[in-house]
Amino acid sequence: MTDSKYFTTTKKGEIFELKAELNSDKKEKKKEAVKKVIASMTVGKDVSALFPDVVNCMQTDNLELKKLVYLYLMNYAKSQPDMAIMAVNTFVKDCEDPNPLIRALAVRTMGCIRVDKITEYLCEPLRKCLKDEDPYVRKTAAVCVAKLHDINAQLVEDQGFLDTLKDLISDSNPMVVANAVAALSEIAESHPSSNLLDLNPQSINKLLTALNECTEWGQIFILDCLANYTPKDDREAQSICERVTPRLSHANSAVVLSAVKVLMKFMEMLSKDLDYYGTLLKKLAPPLVTLLSAEPELQYVALRNINLIVQKRPEILKHEMKVFFVKYNDPIYVKLEKLDIMIRLASQANIAQVLAELKEYATEVDVDFVRKAVRAIGRCAIKVEQSAERCVSTLLDLIQTKVNYVVQEAIVVIKDIFRKYPNKYESVIATLCENLDSLDEPEARAAMIWIVGEYAERIDNADELLESFLEGFHDESTQVQLQLLTAIVKLFLKKPTETQELVQQVLSLATQDSDNPDLRDRGYIYWRLLSTDPVAAKEVVLAEKPLISEETDLIEPTLLDELICYIGTLASVYHKPPSAFVEGGRGVVHKSLPPRTASNESTESPETAPAGAPSGEQPDVIPTQGDLLGDLLNLDLGPPVSGPPLATSSVQMGAVDLLGGGLDSLMGDEPEGIGGPNFVAPPAAAVPANLGATMGSGLSDLFDLTSGVGTLSGSYVAPKAVWLPAMKAKGLEISGTFTRQVGSISMDLQLTNKALQVMTDFAIQFNRNSFGLAPAAPLQVHAPLSPNQTVEISLPLNTVGSVMKMEPLNNLQVAVKNNIDVFYFSTLYPLHILFVEDGKMDRQMFLATWKDIPNENEAQFQIRDCPLNAEAVSSRLQSSNIFTVAKRNVEGQDMLYQSLKLTNGIWVLAELRIQPGNPSFTDLELSLKCRAPEVSQHVYQAYETILKN
Repeated sequence: MTDSKYFTTTKKGEIFELKAELNSDKKEKKKEAVKKVIASMTVGKDVSALFPDVVNCMQTDNLELKKLVYLYLMNYAKSQPDMAIMAVNTFVKDCEDPNPLIRALAVRTMGCIRVDKITEYLCEPLRKCLKDEDPYVRKTAAVCVAKLHDINAQLVEDQGFLDTLKDLISDSNPMVVANAVAALSEIAESHPSSNLLDLNPQSINKLLTALNECTEWGQIFILDCLANYTPKDDREAQSICERVTPRLSHANSAVVLSAVKVLMKFMEMLSKDLDYYGTLLKKLAPPLVTLLSAEPELQYVALRNINLIVQKRPEILKHEMKVFFVKYNDPIYVKLEKLDIMIRLASQANIAQVLAELKEYATEVDVDFVRKAVRAIGRCAIKVEQSAERCVSTLLDLIQTKVNYVVQEAIVVIKDIFRKYPNKYESVIATLCENLDSLDEPEARAAMIWIVGEYAERIDNADELLESFLEGFHDESTQVQLQLLTAIVKLFLKKPTETQELVQQVLSLATQDSDNPDLRDRGYIYWRLLSTDPVAAKEVVLAEKPLISEETDLIEPTLLDELICYIGTLASVYHKPPSAFVEGGRGVVHKSLPPRTASNESTESPETAPAGAPSGEQPDVIPTQGDLLGDLLNLDLGPPVSGPPLATSSVQMGAVDLLGGGLDSLMGDEPEGIGGPNFVAPPAAAVPANLGATMGSGLSDLFDLTSGVGTLSGSYVAPKAVWLPAMKAKGLEISGTFTRQVGSISMDLQLTNKALQVMTDFAIQFNRNSFGLAPAAPLQVHAPLSPNQTVEISLPLNTVGSVMKMEPLNNLQVAVKNNIDVFYFSTLYPLHILFVEDGKMDRQMFLATWKDIPNENEAQFQIRDCPLNAEAVSSRLQSSNIFTVAKRNVEGQDMLYQSLKLTNGIWVLAELRIQPGNPSFTDLELSLKCRAPEVSQHVYQAYETILKN
């Protein structure tokens, strides 16, 4: 008969019966009684009254009975600590029993009895078990140390158990090693400051040896421990990876994910040029694919981890798209996750396959899945430019199905496609407008309103369409109301005569009748903009929008690096760091990937200083208010100087009323000065013109108060370099350089014909680049270029071309055509050709801007052996439009504070500290601050080029 009979009893007064049976002389009866007690305890009955009787049964050789008694003891020791002390002697005795199973059982139970009084009695038996001859006892004792540490950390440290535990890492038995590692890891996590797992190459070697022979959970403990180790170089990292790779073929998915975690972490240290790096990438794909053949719950965990891996290293699974195709019987949570990964892996090579699949999904019955599939088509269009047209036509086909939720999702994603590819697919707007009446979801309505407002000039009845939305303005969600307000203002700025009433109506609804502060504020801002400065309103509201990025839902890089360190844990499923969901955050350590090896970095990050940069603490460029320079720069930030008041913009609300006087009445009874007729627009950073004259006499010689533009004749021009060798261009050799003279940029070219035939019909074209550089005129070669003839041409450039961020930032790709062929080359232009003539910043503005730019945007560099003194440096830089705002001498060192402005309006602020070296050379320390820190590296290179040539 099975043990289920113990759970079916309904007798009354059974405690007394059990008491009698427990004290019986017959061993079998005792055992039966203890089983009944455990059964009652399991179903929640209170049998603590039997504590002394059960403890008496401990004195037995029967292993089964002993286990049951120990189970009872663990459960009730906390509520009966005084009685539990009775059991201590038996524990001590059992720890010396000849049977290793009983010794291990005793030590395991000791660790589970969380009673302070008993703990100190257990130290001696535990010490013996840690050095026991039987590995089973040692491995159990190792875990007991971790449990004891949780109860009384001080006691464990005083008794020297931690050292014994560290010694067990060198044990001959792999299971003992695994448990010792697990126990030390557990203790180290609760005490992050203690350096318990002091791993070194020798101990790592022992762990890797044990890895092959221990159980699957032992392997997981060891792999997790390896993941916390940082190898000293790429060779050690590769050696560890080679020994961990066999774990990828393990049957247990937890072992596989732990191995993947170690490899992903150590791959950071491997150079991408290594053959082994490519081999490792290939080895990582099959185990991840295999995880997807498990049951749905495991698949989901695997997919969440794969999502992280694909974001970090998409190349691992780029050829495995098919395994992420959705199966008809996948649960919805697996389907949605697969869809996400499909989009992340979408590329030009597989986009046709992906789109066909997504179109199929969009006809499924599961509404959530269909919505996500339609949105995925839009994301593919944004990610893979070549597929955009095909995606748009697929979306139009889906709109024709007239399925309500499909149409709404399609309109939302088409709005994003318009944001990514302006002026390309606007022909579909007519189709979208046909479906206006079916839109009932806020997001879809808002998207449609945005499209109508953005392309109002192309839609004849845009005003009627927006008016139809306005009828139920107060019933709409905030998202729709805000979008409608902006769209009508855009429409008004594009067609002012026809839509005056409409804009008054929407401004009135937004400002007077609405309770929503966001809506009211936006209404007032638009209204004042329209009334005071229509030109500014147009520039603000109709400004060119930045293109949206490919992946808006990527995990932020530092968080992704941290989550990669937690592959195979809950953090990798939640996509949140442990600190976000672990109660109290005790023992949560922030992990990060090891730094990449130097050989692996192909390009230097703009934020990092080059090798010659000064190390250690750099002084702040703009000192605090308390020190000398801070005080000097702040002299004119105090009370206003006596003199004429600031000139402010005195245009009153009614003065230029675009809306024919209707706006003042809209404001109602607001107090004067806020929005009434006397409202004065705030001055735009007005600065008194006579500021220099009214400053203290001591300052006029301190600051360089010359306001003239730099002398343009001396702007540095680099010598011509060969950009396109003759052997690559069928005999045409092109050399060149860039110049900036009197505010205009030129590309000075030298064309040499080294072929045997005459060259004619020259033309030139630039690819999109970071600063929009483009030829301002055609390439004029007036006569045919005969063999061995050279011609010099100056090609004027402007900065109004298409913009696309290049790598590196100053890369320019050029195509030159002649009667023979089209030739391509790329060159790097010096950034100082983009420094404009009005780049001198006012001192207060300099100080305010410096403080406003975050400190992490500051980059520091060193220019060694410069042959100039402070005056010469300032003069040389000014000739290239780098202007000195202020000058100081601190402890014998000259400090120059400088500003420059790029053609695209980016300001760069600099502090240049000049340290006299030997008599003829000086060292310069340069600190740069800019809102776009990626330009700092190139500005530094410009400084070095100008000062050293």
